[in-house]
Parts: sequence; C-alpha cells; structure tokens
Amino acid sequence: MIEWLNFVILIISSILFLAFYIRSVSPAQLEGKIGEIAFSKCKTYRIIAGVFEGITVVNYVVYFFYPLPIGLLRTFPWEWWISAVIALAILFPSLYIMIIGVKDAGEETLEPKKEHGLYTGIYEKVRHPQAIGESVLWFSIALFLNSPFLILFSFIWIPIFYVMCIAEERDLIIRYGQPYLDYRDRVGFLIPKKSKN
Repeated sequence: MIEWLNFVILIISSILFLAFYIRSVSPAQLEGKIGEIAFSKCKTYRIIAGVFEGITVVNYVVYFFYPLPIGLLRTFPWEWWISAVIALAILFPSLYIMIIGVKDAGEETLEPKKEHGLYTGIYEKVRHPQAIGESVLWFSIALFLNSPFLILFSFIWIPIFYVMCIAEERDLIIRYGQPYLDYRDRVGFLIPKKSKN
C-alpha cells in the first residue's frame, strides 16, 4: 500500500512541479493579464515548484524502502559502491554546470525581474545550463539509491525540463523581443553551437 501511495505522489508531484515551473517562467505572458504583480507571482510559483521537486526527492528515497512489486530488480546486480562511483561521475559535472548557471543568472534564478538583462557567462555557451545540470542530477539520486526502477523513472525528467525550457523561451521572446531572437540564433539551446569564425 505504501509503495503505491508513494508512486502516485511521485507522479502527481512531478506533474505539479512541471505545471508550477512553467507558470513561474511566464511573467511577461502573465503581466498582460494582471499587470506588474505578475513578476512577484512568478517567484511564488517558482517556490511552489521547488517544494514539489523536493517532494519528488523524498519519493525517490521512500521508493528505496518501499519499491513497487512489479518484478524489477530491487537493486542493481552489482555492489552499491559501483553505482555510487557512477553517480558521482554524473553528479560533479552536472552540479557544476547547474551552479555556474545559477551564479550567472543571479536573482533571476528564483525571482524573474522585468528590468533584468540577458545573461552572460555560461549563458554565452548554452541557453539553459541549469536545466542541463538539474535534469541529469536525477540519475545520480537513482544511482545512489541503487534502484533500476528509479533510473528508468529519471528519464521522465528529460522531457519535463525540455518543456520547461520551451515555455521559458516563449516568455523571453515576449520580454526581450529581437535581442533575444538574436541571442537564440547565436547561442545553443542545450548544446553549444560551433563558432562561425
């Protein structure tokens, strides 16, 4: 019973994370409906999305103790330390990319601002470094928990973060117009573009 309840909560919290995060990256669209309060409202949506993301982390841990009875191996057929080494190999670069993205985005990471300019730093290489780092972190969590099911479930985060990036870009085009379109032509979405030199 606990395993199925945990799984249902995992699905619901993942969906709610996506829904609130999409709302949080759409301040310009929302501003057209409710005015400048949209930017502070989007900060609230971002915090709520973070809460649901935190719930999913808890669901991952609970799953380790209460796996679904669906016939998958409970753990990988090798020793835990092998999974831990693989997890660390994924964790360090993805965390690094995410942290650099957070640093270079500044306050915009949590709170969209109408007067904020386009980013610099890592954002001159890729447009969504935080999404790159964060989407891959789920595989590290699953590996630390040594769970084949959680590895499979972690693939859901790739389209989730992709959809979030698309939603954010729609809003950034509204906010910045042609300068953002020029930036988008110059800088890769998730993979750096080759220099035209």
